[in-house]
Amino acid sequence: MKRMILSAFFFNPQGDHRISWRHPRAPSREVYDLPYFQSLAAASEAAKLDAIFVADHVGMWDTFESNIAHYANPRLEPITLLSALAAVTSQVGLLATASASYTEPYNLARMFASLDHLSHGRAGWNVVTSSMPEEAMNFGHDGNIDHANRYERAGEYLDVVKALWDSIDDDAILLDRDSGLFADVTRIRRINHAGKYLKVRGPLNVPRPPQGHPVIVQAGSSDDGKTLAARHADVHFAVIRSIEEGLKYRADFDVRLAAAGRAPADLKILPGIHPVVAASRSEAREKEEFLQTLVPERIGVDLVSSWCGVDVSAFPIDGPLPPLPDLESYDGQRSNLERMKAFAEQGLSIREVAHRLINAGAVPSVIGTPADVADQLEEWFTAGAADGFNLMFPLLPEDLTQFCTEVVPELQRRGLAQTDYNGATLRDRLGLKRPANRFGRT
Repeated sequence: MKRMILSAFFFNPQGDHRISWRHPRAPSREVYDLPYFQSLAAASEAAKLDAIFVADHVGMWDTFESNIAHYANPRLEPITLLSALAAVTSQVGLLATASASYTEPYNLARMFASLDHLSHGRAGWNVVTSSMPEEAMNFGHDGNIDHANRYERAGEYLDVVKALWDSIDDDAILLDRDSGLFADVTRIRRINHAGKYLKVRGPLNVPRPPQGHPVIVQAGSSDDGKTLAARHADVHFAVIRSIEEGLKYRADFDVRLAAAGRAPADLKILPGIHPVVAASRSEAREKEEFLQTLVPERIGVDLVSSWCGVDVSAFPIDGPLPPLPDLESYDGQRSNLERMKAFAEQGLSIREVAHRLINAGAVPSVIGTPADVADQLEEWFTAGAADGFNLMFPLLPEDLTQFCTEVVPELQRRGLAQTDYNGATLRDRLGLKRPANRFGRT
């Protein structure tokens, strides 16, 4: 029986509600130390979740008034963190965000190959093109790289990274003491890439990763982002708000995959969800509503401004969104702007939009008892609207613990979630093929 993929998402270290750090049961400064994340990873692995996913930005969100004052900006660098967690876990997948705009491809290929070796085939790379101007200004730019160029460059970047992973054959390292040959020179090659954006000689100085390529994850849902995912990604994180929308999203991707010469099974789609679990539905609603009482009004307004590329602070908070930028010329995150335009079409006020963005960035909440939450996930999964879910917990570690100890057993009882890890690598467990070496050897 097909089973759902479950990934635990960690971005804001106290939880994915934007102001979760204010909750009286939220962790404090321990979020910058290994034991805290070790406990999250241990809970995820005990529940047989497929992966933990550490998201990232390469800059402080500080353009608007409230950003530094109220938002939990500082976080640990994810590849460093996951390398440490590789030593204290044995099965759970380890996914990290890294920027294809502001990291040299050779360094990135080397880091993820190393993480894949250290974790015995559990690494995954969430490819982002970095759409925040605060990030661009940390790397010598005055503002964002043009959207089309970002994605065109990202496509070339992915080609280069994959070629570097393939630049050493699986059997290239001989360690033959009798002959004195450490490696077979015929099985290691320079890639000699000279493209529009990148020039990289190679070869990589790390053996080919155990998975061939670490699992490639992508989350951008603009047209350019989906085209990139159809060419390169193994897993796609999405914002989908209904089963009908999920089915349309899957159908669109299947067309894109066919155009890229790939099959539907080559890409797993995991919508983000915001699970809120309690003993009763009313208690679950109270949990969610309590977090909203902690939100300073100004940070909600500034978050709306950040997402839509327009400073909305001068507009009435209970009034509609102002005219929004044209999507085709927008150099920020177009998938965010698309969601803002959808909110505008629904007639939501700035306050109502802020409420949604504060609460996990517009992904749907799944609220209720453990059985209620399992029912909703099962409905989406069995309808074919999702291959699994990216679990975005509002409050850590509490909501992760509740989900793992109360919802996961219910999903396991129904035969929808795995009861043990099967397969040697993360790719094996996700039902993904090990990529062949593009240079002709496995």
